[in-house]
Amino acid sequence: MSVLVGKYAPDFDVKAVVNGTEIVDSYTLSSLKGKYVVLFFYPLDFTFVCPTELHAFQDKLSEFESRNVQVVGCSVDSWFSHIAWLNTPKNSGGIQGVTYPILSDFHKSISKSYDVLKEDMGASYRGLFLIDCEGIVRHQVVNDLSLGRSVEEVLRMVDALQYTEKYGEVCPANWKSGDQALQPSSEGLVNYFKH
Repeated sequence: MSVLVGKYAPDFDVKAVVNGTEIVDSYTLSSLKGKYVVLFFYPLDFTFVCPTELHAFQDKLSEFESRNVQVVGCSVDSWFSHIAWLNTPKNSGGIQGVTYPILSDFHKSISKSYDVLKEDMGASYRGLFLIDCEGIVRHQVVNDLSLGRSVEEVLRMVDALQYTEKYGEVCPANWKSGDQALQPSSEGLVNYFKH
């Protein structure tokens, strides 16, 4: 598994479904420069855990947008499959009402470049990458297929990243917006990184 933290996020240029109905032929990461990006991978359309995650991100979408964050979902399904799933009501296992972009990684190139492809299945693990405004990965986490993510934790990580960028302080364990952060001395940082 590759660690992409601290590196430029691999760009992509693929078809995507945006606003729940519109197919975009060329959706790129580079077009989002100047925004924070939460790029999350899920295994497949029309499955069990996946719709709970996609709806959970939609439920908090306004909170991400208020933080200048673009949420982007991605799976190896075709854009036709995405459209069909987006047209399926929530009570039937669909994701009707989801409006953020969903990428079609049909050739599995994005999953490979982010190293989240489960080769024996041909689908992605539940990878999530927080990318800053300059295109650098600042946080990543990968879950196994059966383990859904916490969208609240993703928001907490966005808040922590934006806080550290703004104030130059560091956020301790379980830090939440409004909590006390730590202001490391330069000597303290040198000693920390020696260990």
